[in-house]
Amino acid sequence: MTGPVYLDCNATAPVRPEAIAAVARALEAGGNPSSAHAAGRAARAIVEQARAEVAALVAAPASTVVFTSGGAEANALAIESAVATGSRRLIVSAVEHDTVLETARASGAEVELLPVDAEGCADLAWLRARLSRWDAEDGKPFVALMRANNETGVLQPVAQASAAVRAAGGWLHVDAVQAAGKIAIDSRALGADTLSVSGHKLGGPQGVGALTFGPRATLVRRLHGGGQERGRRAGTENVPGIAGFGAASAAAIRDLRALAVQARWRDAAAARLKAAGAVVLSEGAERTSNTLCFAVPGFGSELQVMALDLAGVMVSAGAACSSGKVKASHVLTAMGRSDLAACSIRASGGWNTTALDWSRLADAWLEVHARHVSRRKEVA
Repeated sequence: MTGPVYLDCNATAPVRPEAIAAVARALEAGGNPSSAHAAGRAARAIVEQARAEVAALVAAPASTVVFTSGGAEANALAIESAVATGSRRLIVSAVEHDTVLETARASGAEVELLPVDAEGCADLAWLRARLSRWDAEDGKPFVALMRANNETGVLQPVAQASAAVRAAGGWLHVDAVQAAGKIAIDSRALGADTLSVSGHKLGGPQGVGALTFGPRATLVRRLHGGGQERGRRAGTENVPGIAGFGAASAAAIRDLRALAVQARWRDAAAARLKAAGAVVLSEGAERTSNTLCFAVPGFGSELQVMALDLAGVMVSAGAACSSGKVKASHVLTAMGRSDLAACSIRASGGWNTTALDWSRLADAWLEVHARHVSRRKEVA
């Protein structure tokens, strides 16, 4: 019997063996990294080693890495810091992750959506025009533009956007959660003032992430009570999680070239799906090598995900799930494909995905789709 196929790594990647070993060592070591005794110093050394490894993942100074509980908190720390330091209007791309969109909307600041084209790429002409008429009463311009989209894998023109934001004296936040470990990231070359990453997207444990910041960003502590993380985030550090995150980051850097080959496997599967009538989203844009978003009009996301699961292939709806229900994708809606917003599914590979996994996805989906077409004919 062939085992199940897991192609939902954009949700959570399987934990790497290096991360498991690092977590186990940290648990065995014990100690509070804020304590001055030997055990505390040993725990501190684990945290600082991991800080250097995560910093290397995004080519940032280790001193600028702030550990958080995940990508959501890292995004929130950036957005809430910008609002706390005077930004009263936020520009957020229309395809951002909900942790960015919802935090911006809950911040008390006015929110404007940066539109995207039919492939899901940010409209830089719109951004430049909007920044050129910025009202000083709205404070420092703040722009959030993700590096890679979680549903389509589309890579955004962050460096070009940064040039426009900097010319306007603004703050650019980059959610790199889906890009880290899949493409090389240089936060300084991108011009990111703040940039967020998450451990469980690249083979680390869940519940740990980080925010790195540049000299133009001022972080404002949102969790109070202690001096951890150089006073930027109170609370005892999650030493085992941080250790696993660091080890996974180092392994992800090592494996970047190996992951890139998945584009060939993905595209081979996509060709088979298209031949059966599927629409491949953002096919004309530069994407991460591991992500495939596709849809068939009238074939609901939920039905496809459940049918594939029964066939032993695990993928996700192109949209986020809440309380077991699938909602229409705001990403596809922003791309002008509202007709597919409730019909898309996403397959995403990871560090241990094989060519056979992608082939079995196509095999299973073609069978599922054939049954769907047959049922519709019977009803008609």
